Amino acid sequence: MRKILLVVSLCLGVAGFVAGQGVGGSLTGAGSTFVNPLMSKWSKEYNTLHSNIKINYQSIGSGGGRQQFLAKTVDFGASDAPLTDDQIAQAGGASNVVHIPVTHGSVVIAYNLPGLAKEVRFSADTIAGMFLGTITMWSDPKIAADNPGLALPKKPVLVVHRSEGSGTTDIFTDYLSKVSPDWKSKVGRGSSVQWPAGIGGQGNEGVANQIRNTVGGVGYIELAYARQNKISYGFVKNQAGNYMDPDPKNVTNAAASMTSIPADLRFSITDQPGKQAYPIAGTTWVLLYHNQTNGSQGKLTADFIQWAIHDGQKYATDLDYAALAPDLVKKSETALRSVQCDGRPCLGK
Repeated sequence: MRKILLVVSLCLGVAGFVAGQGVGGSLTGAGSTFVNPLMSKWSKEYNTLHSNIKINYQSIGSGGGRQQFLAKTVDFGASDAPLTDDQIAQAGGASNVVHIPVTHGSVVIAYNLPGLAKEVRFSADTIAGMFLGTITMWSDPKIAADNPGLALPKKPVLVVHRSEGSGTTDIFTDYLSKVSPDWKSKVGRGSSVQWPAGIGGQGNEGVANQIRNTVGGVGYIELAYARQNKISYGFVKNQAGNYMDPDPKNVTNAAASMTSIPADLRFSITDQPGKQAYPIAGTTWVLLYHNQTNGSQGKLTADFIQWAIHDGQKYATDLDYAALAPDLVKKSETALRSVQCDGRPCLGK
């Protein structure tokens, strides 16, 4: 009788796997607000395919996601900035941390100036000047020089920035540090910086709301938040001298301009040299530990991330993200396949 029950149990297990159900459970992730619209879509679609698996993603900002990852209170972190060397050391060293790129997106210069005939164009100097607090009026000659023929209002520039640790801030300040010596020496790059001017908002959502409710307001947010909230955003001058729309195709152009990708997949796609590259572009990484302490949970996580970097990419463009290039998908999968559950690769267990 025991043999018969064992055979029946095995058959039911195989049938459940073939049906795509597998072992049920829930996953918890936390971090980037930048990626939240896409992560929400992924969570919904994955649950439709696997109704016994629920994904709870906490959109708390990349800084919070990295903190929860380091504290091991989530199954995965999500960040628009890779871990620093110090954070990698906290996590047990480079051999114990895996960075997996899952999407790209654009950080836009969003503003509230009703009645303009067309979009505002921004050069590196004007963006740095506004956020350094040296350009204080929209009618400033530097902004006017970027926008010949555009009737700019004589209104104060009211800067809005993130109030918490943020991967979006890291992307934005990485760009500014590359294009503005003044910014690099006075403020620098980071997920949290000492802002010379402006007021703070919590998350991309908070910054978007501040801009939407402030005539003359200007800030930096992920493209999806600008489009969903019907907030105007500008074109940004790139290295080649072209004012670029932050459309996903131009983010793809920025990623394609990278000449090399480091083995640990910690890279930057801001201020790339391509003629059609949007210059304030970034990447979201999922953060995993190389050795998963809970094998079954690690497998659920790896299976979801595997789906996200393959089938999940088809949802990116409609939500204003740029899908990963095929070569980067391969590198992401290689990194994911290195993750171990109970001494064996989590994928394929």
